[in-house]
Amino acid sequence: MTKRVLVCLTGASGAIYGVRLIRALKSNDHEVHLIVSKWGEETLKYETGIDVQNLKKETDFNYDEHDLSAGPASGTFPIDSMVVIPCSMKTLAGIAHGYADNLIARAADCALKERRTLILVPRESPLNLIQIRNMATVTEAGGIVIPASPAFWAKPKTIDELVDSVVERVLSHLGIGDEKRATWTGES
Repeated sequence: MTKRVLVCLTGASGAIYGVRLIRALKSNDHEVHLIVSKWGEETLKYETGIDVQNLKKETDFNYDEHDLSAGPASGTFPIDSMVVIPCSMKTLAGIAHGYADNLIARAADCALKERRTLILVPRESPLNLIQIRNMATVTEAGGIVIPASPAFWAKPKTIDELVDSVVERVLSHLGIGDEKRATWTGES
C-alpha cells in the first residue's frame, strides 16, 4: 500500500539520513512530500554536495518552510506520517512546545493533534537536560524519537551501512521497512 510521507530536513548534521530516507521511500513507490529548512539546505549542500533543487526533483511534492498556507499546515491535509530527519534541537524545541513558527513545526503540530505518526531523528551529542526534556515532551505527546545512533550489531563495513541502519529503523516505525534488516534476531 502506497503511503504519503512528509519528510523534513533541518539544519542538524546528518543530511544524508534524510536523503537516504527519501530514496528508500521512492524506491518502494511511496509518495514523498518534502520541506527543507534554510539551514537544512545549507547543511545538505555542505555535507552531501546535493543542491536542494535536485533533491526536490526526487520527491513528489515540496513546500517552502515559510508557507503556512501550504497543505501540511492543516490537519485535514492527507498524509500518513511525518519524519524530521535530521531534526535540529531548535526544531525539536519548537515542536515540543507548540511553537509553530514555520511549516515544519506547524506540520508536526498537525501530526500530533491528528494522532498521525511523527518521527524525529535528532543528531546531536552530547545532550543537555533541556534537549532531553524536549524529547520526553514530544514522546509524551505521541511522537517517536529515534536518535541517529547507528546499530553495530549488524557488523557494518561502510558508512552507507551505518546510515542505512538508522533509516531502516525509521522505515520500520513507519510500518514499511524490511523487518529482517532492522530487527535483531540473535547471533548467527
